[in-house]
Amino acid sequence: MKTTTSKTLRRPAFLLSGLLAATAAAATAWWVHRKAIRADADHPPQGKIIVIDGVQLHYVSRGEGSPVVLLHGNAVTHADFEASGLIDRLARDHLVIAFDRPGFGHSSRPRDRLWTPTAQAALVRRALAKLGIDKAVVVGHSMGAMVAAAFGLDHPSAVRGLVLVSGYYYPEIRFDALATAPVAVPVIGDVMRYTVTALAARTLIGPMVKGMFAPAAVPSGFFTTVPRETMVRPGQLRGNAEDAAFMIPQARTLSSRYSQLRVPVTIVAGADDQIVDLEAHSRRLHLDLVDSTLIVVPGVGHMVHYAAQEEIAAAIASYETLSPGRPAPLPAQPLPALETA
Repeated sequence: MKTTTSKTLRRPAFLLSGLLAATAAAATAWWVHRKAIRADADHPPQGKIIVIDGVQLHYVSRGEGSPVVLLHGNAVTHADFEASGLIDRLARDHLVIAFDRPGFGHSSRPRDRLWTPTAQAALVRRALAKLGIDKAVVVGHSMGAMVAAAFGLDHPSAVRGLVLVSGYYYPEIRFDALATAPVAVPVIGDVMRYTVTALAARTLIGPMVKGMFAPAAVPSGFFTTVPRETMVRPGQLRGNAEDAAFMIPQARTLSSRYSQLRVPVTIVAGADDQIVDLEAHSRRLHLDLVDSTLIVVPGVGHMVHYAAQEEIAAAIASYETLSPGRPAPLPAQPLPALETA
Protein backbone atom coordinates (compact mmCIF):
# COMPACT_ATOMS: atom_id res chain seq x y z
CA MET A 1 0.00 0.00 0.00
CA LYS A 2 2.86 2.40 0.89
CA THR A 3 4.63 1.63 -2.40
CA THR A 4 1.52 2.38 -4.44
CA THR A 5 0.96 5.62 -2.55
CA SER A 6 4.59 6.65 -3.01
CA LYS A 7 4.42 6.08 -6.78
CA THR A 8 1.16 7.97 -6.96
CA LEU A 9 2.72 10.95 -5.19
CA ARG A 10 5.88 10.92 -7.28
CA ARG A 11 4.06 10.99 -10.61
CA PRO A 12 2.51 14.48 -10.15
CA ALA A 13 5.80 15.77 -8.74
CA PHE A 14 7.65 14.50 -11.81
CA LEU A 15 5.08 16.06 -14.14
CA LEU A 16 5.26 19.33 -12.25
CA SER A 17 9.06 19.37 -12.47
CA GLY A 18 8.87 18.73 -16.20
CA LEU A 19 6.34 21.49 -16.65
CA LEU A 20 8.48 23.95 -14.69
CA ALA A 21 11.57 23.00 -16.71
CA ALA A 22 9.70 23.42 -20.00
CA THR A 23 8.34 26.77 -18.88
CA ALA A 24 11.80 27.95 -17.87
CA ALA A 25 13.25 26.82 -21.20
CA ALA A 26 10.49 28.57 -23.14
CA ALA A 27 10.98 31.77 -21.14
CA THR A 28 14.73 31.63 -21.71
CA ALA A 29 14.27 31.05 -25.45
CA TRP A 30 11.89 34.02 -25.67
CA TRP A 31 14.35 36.22 -23.77
CA VAL A 32 17.27 35.13 -25.99
CA HIS A 33 15.19 35.76 -29.11
CA ARG A 34 14.27 39.25 -27.94
CA LYS A 35 17.90 40.01 -27.07
CA ALA A 36 18.99 38.96 -30.56
CA ILE A 37 16.37 41.20 -32.18
CA ARG A 38 17.48 44.08 -30.00
CA ALA A 39 21.15 43.47 -30.85
CA ASP A 40 20.38 43.61 -34.57
CA ALA A 41 18.35 46.80 -34.11
CA ASP A 42 21.03 48.45 -32.01
CA HIS A 43 23.81 47.46 -34.41
CA PRO A 44 22.43 47.57 -37.97
CA PRO A 45 24.55 46.75 -41.04
CA GLN A 46 27.33 49.27 -41.56
CA GLY A 47 27.97 48.37 -45.19
CA LYS A 48 26.08 46.72 -48.00
CA ILE A 49 24.39 43.36 -48.46
CA ILE A 50 24.55 41.41 -51.70
CA VAL A 51 22.76 38.15 -52.42
CA ILE A 52 24.94 35.34 -53.75
CA ASP A 53 23.46 31.87 -54.31
CA GLY A 54 20.68 32.59 -51.84
CA VAL A 55 23.05 33.95 -49.19
CA GLN A 56 22.77 37.49 -47.87
CA LEU A 57 26.40 38.51 -47.57
CA HIS A 58 27.24 41.68 -45.66
CA TYR A 59 30.45 43.59 -46.32
CA VAL A 60 32.01 46.98 -45.74
CA SER A 61 34.36 48.63 -48.21
CA ARG A 62 36.76 51.50 -47.73
CA GLY A 63 39.59 53.18 -49.59
CA GLU A 64 40.84 53.02 -53.16
CA GLY A 65 43.52 51.10 -54.99
CA SER A 66 44.36 47.45 -55.40
CA PRO A 67 41.83 45.23 -53.59
CA VAL A 68 42.39 43.58 -50.22
CA VAL A 69 39.82 41.16 -48.77
CA LEU A 70 39.56 40.60 -45.01
CA LEU A 71 38.06 37.41 -43.53
CA HIS A 72 37.50 37.37 -39.77
CA GLY A 73 37.76 34.50 -37.32
CA ASN A 74 35.18 32.76 -35.15
CA ALA A 75 33.10 34.48 -32.44
CA VAL A 76 33.57 37.93 -33.97
CA THR A 77 32.42 39.75 -37.14
CA HIS A 78 34.06 42.05 -39.67
CA ALA A 79 33.94 44.62 -36.87
CA ASP A 80 37.01 42.94 -35.36
CA PHE A 81 39.01 44.49 -38.19
CA GLU A 82 37.38 47.83 -37.38
CA ALA A 83 38.34 47.51 -33.71
CA SER A 84 41.93 46.60 -34.56
CA GLY A 85 42.27 49.57 -36.89
CA LEU A 86 43.40 47.26 -39.70
CA ILE A 87 40.69 48.41 -42.12
CA ASP A 88 41.66 52.05 -41.71
CA ARG A 89 45.37 51.25 -41.96
CA LEU A 90 45.04 49.28 -45.19
CA ALA A 91 42.51 51.71 -46.69
CA ARG A 92 45.26 54.33 -46.94
CA ASP A 93 46.61 52.44 -49.95
CA HIS A 94 43.98 49.91 -50.98
CA LEU A 95 40.35 49.20 -51.60
CA VAL A 96 39.55 47.14 -48.51
CA ILE A 97 36.56 44.79 -48.43
CA ALA A 98 35.75 43.13 -45.12
CA PHE A 99 33.07 40.44 -45.19
CA ASP A 100 30.91 39.02 -42.46
CA ARG A 101 31.41 35.33 -43.13
CA PRO A 102 28.20 33.26 -43.52
CA GLY A 103 26.30 33.10 -40.23
CA PHE A 104 28.24 35.96 -38.63
CA GLY A 105 27.30 39.58 -38.25
CA HIS A 106 24.63 40.39 -40.81
CA SER A 107 25.38 37.52 -43.23
CA SER A 108 22.98 34.60 -43.47
CA ARG A 109 23.91 30.91 -43.32
CA PRO A 110 21.32 28.76 -45.13
CA ARG A 111 21.14 25.12 -44.14
CA ASP A 112 21.05 23.87 -47.73
CA ARG A 113 24.81 23.26 -47.79
CA LEU A 114 27.80 22.46 -45.58
CA TRP A 115 29.66 25.67 -44.78
CA THR A 116 33.18 24.31 -44.95
CA PRO A 117 36.10 26.70 -45.52
CA THR A 118 36.04 25.58 -49.15
CA ALA A 119 32.36 26.47 -49.50
CA GLN A 120 32.90 29.83 -47.81
CA ALA A 121 35.84 30.58 -50.12
CA ALA A 122 33.71 29.77 -53.17
CA LEU A 123 31.00 32.14 -51.93
CA VAL A 124 33.50 34.97 -51.39
CA ARG A 125 34.96 34.35 -54.86
CA ARG A 126 31.50 34.68 -56.44
CA ALA A 127 30.82 37.80 -54.39
CA LEU A 128 34.04 39.42 -55.59
CA ALA A 129 33.20 38.53 -59.17
CA LYS A 130 29.79 40.18 -58.77
CA LEU A 131 31.52 43.27 -57.37
CA GLY A 132 33.89 43.31 -60.34
CA ILE A 133 36.97 42.64 -58.23
CA ASP A 134 39.83 40.42 -59.36
CA LYS A 135 43.38 39.63 -58.22
CA ALA A 136 42.86 40.53 -54.57
CA VAL A 137 45.16 39.98 -51.65
CA VAL A 138 43.21 37.81 -49.22
CA VAL A 139 43.87 38.27 -45.50
CA GLY A 140 42.36 35.75 -43.11
CA HIS A 141 42.51 35.62 -39.32
CA SER A 142 42.07 32.39 -37.32
CA MET A 143 39.19 30.44 -38.95
CA GLY A 144 39.28 33.06 -41.67
CA ALA A 145 42.83 31.93 -42.43
CA MET A 146 41.50 28.47 -43.30
CA VAL A 147 38.99 30.10 -45.65
CA ALA A 148 41.78 32.21 -47.17
CA ALA A 149 43.94 29.11 -47.68
CA ALA A 150 41.03 27.36 -49.41
CA PHE A 151 40.57 30.46 -51.57
CA GLY A 152 44.21 30.33 -52.64
CA LEU A 153 44.01 26.63 -53.43
CA ASP A 154 40.74 26.71 -55.36
CA HIS A 155 40.85 30.15 -57.00
CA PRO A 156 44.54 30.99 -57.57
CA SER A 157 43.84 33.12 -60.64
CA ALA A 158 41.83 35.51 -58.44
CA VAL A 159 44.54 35.87 -55.79
CA ARG A 160 47.55 38.19 -55.78
CA GLY A 161 48.72 36.81 -52.45
CA LEU A 162 47.64 35.44 -49.08
CA VAL A 163 48.27 36.79 -45.60
CA LEU A 164 47.37 34.09 -43.08
CA VAL A 165 47.11 35.34 -39.51
CA SER A 166 46.95 33.12 -36.38
CA GLY A 167 45.58 30.22 -38.39
CA TYR A 168 44.76 26.62 -37.51
CA TYR A 169 46.22 24.62 -40.42
CA TYR A 170 46.76 20.99 -39.35
CA PRO A 171 44.45 18.47 -37.69
CA GLU A 172 44.85 18.08 -33.95
CA ILE A 173 42.38 17.43 -31.17
CA ARG A 174 40.67 20.59 -29.99
CA PHE A 175 38.55 20.02 -26.91
CA ASP A 176 36.99 23.45 -27.23
CA ALA A 177 35.82 22.54 -30.74
CA LEU A 178 34.48 19.18 -29.57
CA ALA A 179 32.58 20.87 -26.74
CA THR A 180 31.04 23.40 -29.10
CA ALA A 181 30.17 21.03 -31.95
CA PRO A 182 26.85 19.70 -30.50
CA VAL A 183 25.33 23.15 -30.97
CA ALA A 184 25.69 22.55 -34.73
CA VAL A 185 23.35 19.53 -34.64
CA PRO A 186 19.87 20.41 -35.99
CA VAL A 187 17.00 20.42 -33.47
CA ILE A 188 19.14 19.54 -30.42
CA GLY A 189 21.59 22.31 -31.21
CA ASP A 190 18.76 24.72 -31.97
CA VAL A 191 17.34 24.16 -28.50
CA MET A 192 20.77 24.55 -26.91
CA ARG A 193 21.62 27.86 -28.59
CA TYR A 194 18.36 29.38 -27.38
CA THR A 195 18.75 28.08 -23.84
CA VAL A 196 21.75 26.62 -22.04
CA THR A 197 24.39 27.59 -24.63
CA ALA A 198 23.03 31.12 -24.90
CA LEU A 199 23.34 31.55 -21.14
CA ALA A 200 26.78 29.91 -20.99
CA ALA A 201 28.04 32.09 -23.84
CA ARG A 202 27.16 35.23 -21.93
CA THR A 203 29.09 33.97 -18.93
CA LEU A 204 32.12 32.85 -20.91
CA ILE A 205 32.42 35.64 -23.49
CA GLY A 206 34.57 37.82 -21.24
CA PRO A 207 37.13 35.13 -20.29
CA MET A 208 37.15 33.86 -23.89
CA VAL A 209 38.04 37.25 -25.33
CA LYS A 210 40.62 37.77 -22.57
CA GLY A 211 42.25 34.49 -23.62
CA MET A 212 42.23 35.54 -27.28
CA PHE A 213 44.20 38.70 -26.48
CA ALA A 214 46.46 37.27 -23.77
CA PRO A 215 49.15 38.08 -22.79
CA ALA A 216 48.07 41.54 -23.97
CA ALA A 217 45.08 43.21 -22.36
CA VAL A 218 41.74 43.44 -24.13
CA PRO A 219 41.61 46.89 -25.77
CA SER A 220 39.33 49.24 -23.84
CA GLY A 221 37.06 49.87 -26.83
CA PHE A 222 36.81 46.29 -28.09
CA PHE A 223 33.30 45.53 -26.82
CA THR A 224 32.08 48.91 -28.02
CA THR A 225 33.02 48.08 -31.61
CA VAL A 226 32.35 44.33 -31.34
CA PRO A 227 29.31 44.29 -29.00
CA ARG A 228 28.88 41.32 -26.69
CA GLU A 229 25.28 40.73 -27.69
CA THR A 230 26.14 40.43 -31.38
CA MET A 231 28.63 37.69 -30.48
CA VAL A 232 26.13 35.56 -28.55
CA ARG A 233 23.11 35.68 -30.85
CA PRO A 234 21.71 32.19 -31.62
CA GLY A 235 22.56 32.43 -35.31
CA GLN A 236 26.14 33.35 -34.61
CA LEU A 237 26.46 30.58 -32.02
CA ARG A 238 25.40 28.17 -34.74
CA GLY A 239 28.02 29.55 -37.12
CA ASN A 240 30.68 29.16 -34.44
CA ALA A 241 29.61 25.59 -33.70
CA GLU A 242 29.50 24.51 -37.34
CA ASP A 243 32.91 26.00 -38.04
CA ALA A 244 34.26 24.24 -34.95
CA ALA A 245 32.78 20.94 -36.14
CA PHE A 246 34.51 21.36 -39.52
CA MET A 247 37.88 22.46 -38.16
CA ILE A 248 39.62 19.13 -37.70
CA PRO A 249 38.38 17.30 -40.83
CA GLN A 250 38.88 20.39 -42.99
CA ALA A 251 42.39 20.93 -41.66
CA ARG A 252 43.13 17.33 -42.64
CA THR A 253 41.75 17.89 -46.15
CA LEU A 254 43.38 21.27 -46.75
CA SER A 255 46.76 20.30 -45.29
CA SER A 256 47.04 17.48 -47.82
CA ARG A 257 46.87 20.16 -50.55
CA TYR A 258 49.14 22.89 -49.20
CA SER A 259 51.93 21.80 -51.51
CA GLN A 260 49.66 22.80 -54.40
CA LEU A 261 49.58 26.46 -53.37
CA ARG A 262 50.96 28.54 -56.22
CA VAL A 263 50.38 32.00 -54.76
CA PRO A 264 52.73 33.91 -52.46
CA VAL A 265 52.00 33.41 -48.77
CA THR A 266 52.89 35.43 -45.69
CA ILE A 267 52.16 33.80 -42.32
CA VAL A 268 51.73 36.04 -39.28
CA ALA A 269 51.52 34.72 -35.73
CA GLY A 270 51.80 35.91 -32.15
CA ALA A 271 54.67 34.31 -30.24
CA ASP A 272 52.44 33.85 -27.19
CA ASP A 273 49.26 32.65 -28.89
CA GLN A 274 47.25 30.69 -26.31
CA ILE A 275 44.54 29.62 -28.77
CA VAL A 276 46.52 28.07 -31.64
CA ASP A 277 50.02 26.71 -31.06
CA LEU A 278 52.61 28.63 -33.08
CA GLU A 279 54.95 25.69 -33.64
CA ALA A 280 52.28 23.16 -34.56
CA HIS A 281 50.58 25.39 -37.09
CA SER A 282 52.19 28.62 -38.33
CA ARG A 283 55.80 27.47 -38.20
CA ARG A 284 54.92 24.04 -39.59
CA LEU A 285 53.06 25.66 -42.50
CA HIS A 286 56.05 27.91 -43.14
CA LEU A 287 58.31 24.86 -43.34
CA ASP A 288 55.90 23.10 -45.68
CA LEU A 289 55.62 26.14 -47.98
CA VAL A 290 59.20 26.69 -49.09
CA ASP A 291 58.60 30.16 -50.56
CA SER A 292 56.50 31.47 -47.67
CA THR A 293 57.48 34.17 -45.20
CA LEU A 294 56.81 33.75 -41.48
CA ILE A 295 56.48 36.77 -39.22
CA VAL A 296 56.38 36.04 -35.49
CA VAL A 297 55.46 38.98 -33.28
CA PRO A 298 56.69 38.64 -29.68
CA GLY A 299 54.61 39.62 -26.69
CA VAL A 300 51.20 39.15 -28.31
CA GLY A 301 48.74 36.31 -28.68
CA HIS A 302 45.99 35.17 -31.01
CA MET A 303 44.79 38.69 -31.87
CA VAL A 304 48.16 39.54 -33.38
CA HIS A 305 46.60 41.76 -36.07
CA TYR A 306 46.05 44.40 -33.38
CA ALA A 307 49.82 44.69 -33.05
CA ALA A 308 51.06 43.72 -36.52
CA GLN A 309 49.29 46.17 -38.82
CA GLU A 310 52.53 47.44 -40.34
CA GLU A 311 53.80 43.90 -40.96
CA ILE A 312 50.53 42.98 -42.66
CA ALA A 313 50.58 46.19 -44.71
CA ALA A 314 54.18 45.50 -45.76
CA ALA A 315 53.28 41.95 -46.83
CA ILE A 316 50.46 43.28 -48.99
CA ALA A 317 52.72 45.98 -50.45
CA SER A 318 55.27 43.35 -51.43
CA TYR A 319 52.67 41.71 -53.65
CA GLU A 320 52.08 44.91 -55.62
CA THR A 321 55.17 44.30 -57.75
CA LEU A 322 54.01 40.87 -58.89
CA SER A 323 52.88 40.32 -62.45
CA PRO A 324 49.07 40.48 -62.64
CA GLY A 325 49.03 37.68 -65.16
CA ARG A 326 50.42 34.89 -63.05
CA PRO A 327 51.38 33.99 -59.48
CA ALA A 328 55.01 34.63 -58.65
CA PRO A 329 57.37 33.65 -55.84
CA LEU A 330 57.86 35.88 -52.82
CA PRO A 331 60.50 38.61 -52.91
CA ALA A 332 63.94 37.42 -51.93
CA GLN A 333 64.18 39.85 -49.01
CA PRO A 334 62.18 39.05 -45.89
CA LEU A 335 59.48 41.43 -44.80
CA PRO A 336 60.25 43.84 -41.96
CA ALA A 337 59.24 42.29 -38.69
CA LEU A 338 60.11 42.06 -35.06
CA GLU A 339 61.11 38.45 -35.58
CA THR A 340 61.31 36.67 -38.91
CA ALA A 341 61.81 32.92 -39.16
